[in-house]
Amino acid sequence: MLPDVQAWRPDSNFKLTRVGIRGLKKPVCIKRGGRVINLIAEIDVSVDLPANRKGSDLSRNAEVVGEIVDKSVRESSFSLENLCEEIAKKLLERHEYATRAEVIASSDYFLERETPMGKSTLEPYRIMAKAAAIKGKGIKKFIGVKVVGMTACPCAMENIKNVYGERITHNQRNAATLVIESDGSVEADDLIEMAENAMSSPTYEILKRNDEMEVVKRAHDNPKFVEDVVRDMLKMILEKYGNLPDDSIVIARSESFESIHKHNAFAERVTTMGELKK
Repeated sequence: MLPDVQAWRPDSNFKLTRVGIRGLKKPVCIKRGGRVINLIAEIDVSVDLPANRKGSDLSRNAEVVGEIVDKSVRESSFSLENLCEEIAKKLLERHEYATRAEVIASSDYFLERETPMGKSTLEPYRIMAKAAAIKGKGIKKFIGVKVVGMTACPCAMENIKNVYGERITHNQRNAATLVIESDGSVEADDLIEMAENAMSSPTYEILKRNDEMEVVKRAHDNPKFVEDVVRDMLKMILEKYGNLPDDSIVIARSESFESIHKHNAFAERVTTMGELKK
C-alpha cells in the first residue's frame, strides 16, 4: 500500500478556502434554447480543505468531471449551469472532508446573426456558468455571457457638434459581461441579446462596404458611455427576469477599449434583483 500523504496532518494548521484544478478542457454536450450544442468547455473545480489535512485529492476532481461530462454527452440533458451543479454535488460526495465545492465552466459560443444589410453570419460569444455547493445548505447557480460590440462616445460627439456643427465622434470596441444567479429559467441567448442591444451597435466578423457604413452610422446614431451600457443591461434584466427571487445576484460590467486613450474605461454594478426593483 502506498502512503496517503494528502491525509497527513500539515505542519501549519490552517483551513484553506479553495483547493482544486484549473483549465481542465472537456467536450461537453448541453441543451440551450431548445437546441443541443457541443462545446469545448474550460472547467475549474475546487473544494475547501480542513486545517487537519495536508492536501486535497486532486485526482478525484478530474474523475468527477469526466464522469459528469460523459453523462452530458450521452444524455444531452444539461444546461451549462446544471452541468456545473452536478459536478459540484458529486465533488462533495467524493471529498468527504469538504464542506464547500465550486465549479466554473466557460466556452466559446456561437449564434447566427444578420448584418445590417441582411448577410447571414455566425458570431462568437463567451458563455460562462458557475455552481457553488455548501454541504447541508444547498447550491447556488449562475449563468453569464461576455459580448464584444461597439460604443460611440457621446461626449466627443456633443462637443464637436457644438464647435464644428458636425455630428461625428470616436468609437471604441466594448466588452459587456452579464451574470445572473439562475434558477434554471435564465437563457444565455437572452443575455447575449441584452448585452448587444445595450451597446451603440453590434459588431460582425465579416462586413462588406455597405454593411460597414451602416454599422458606423447606427453606432453614431446611438452614442453610449460605458455607464449607459451597464444601466441599459440592468433595465433589460429587470424587464425580462424581474420575477426572479429578490436575493438573486446580478452582475453587469462594461469595458471600453479606448481609441483615443492608452487606458480603458469601465463601469460595473453588482447587486440583487430586489435592489434593482427598488
